[in-house]
Amino acid sequence: MTEQVPDVREMVRERYAAAAVASSSGAASCCDVTSRDGQEVFGAALYDDAERTGLPQATVAASLGCGNPTAVAELREGERVLDLGSGGGIDVLLSARRVGPTGKAYGLDMTEEMLALALANAREADARNVEFLKGAIEDIPLPAATVDVVISNCVINLSPDKQAVFTESFRVLVPGGRLGISDVVADDALSPAQRAERGSYVACIAGALSFTEYRQGLEAAGFTEVEITPTHQVADGMHSAIIRAVKPHIAVELQAEAATSPGL
Repeated sequence: MTEQVPDVREMVRERYAAAAVASSSGAASCCDVTSRDGQEVFGAALYDDAERTGLPQATVAASLGCGNPTAVAELREGERVLDLGSGGGIDVLLSARRVGPTGKAYGLDMTEEMLALALANAREADARNVEFLKGAIEDIPLPAATVDVVISNCVINLSPDKQAVFTESFRVLVPGGRLGISDVVADDALSPAQRAERGSYVACIAGALSFTEYRQGLEAAGFTEVEITPTHQVADGMHSAIIRAVKPHIAVELQAEAATSPGL
């Protein structure tokens, strides 16, 4: 199992690198954007016109997500937000608008081509409260308790180690911080093999957790108030979903108490 992880990650990286290069012509896509009934289930169509207005065209073209996490997370003025798997930067730029000049939006991506595209898009948009980081979402290059909100858009399902993503997200959030993401989630009745039949990692589907697995993974990392709400179907038994969770204040308080207890 361990030997397969680099292969999966490299496969995803290569496809997203190609999508970044293609975005300059408005053709970027690593997912089938429409369902069998013709509904657009991935991409820029999931953002309303007002949100897309004023964004660089390459940012919009490179949008590969299954939802709109900036709305899901209910971002506020002055907050610090981290986008896992930020791609061409659409959610980072939208987050930067929402948190304003007193806030900050970080984008994390492992793909050089996507990071280059995101930086160019940020310059074109004159977004000054953004910072893009290179790294893996399983090993976030930020200190503990750095951000108020973690968002992501149809990326965690591509990770070969989703529990590490949940644990790292919990670590970088401040006490009381929250998770607000969009992701692909599978019906509990589907086996991993059945999920694989409905797509591949680069088609944003086969790596999906079930509803129960997603909840259990977040709770195991320490999150509370977990809510998973399906929004639309992306394949038979596979759904785009809104996932919300909170890092409780008590988590850090207990850690601090344990660290000062006699004998530790």
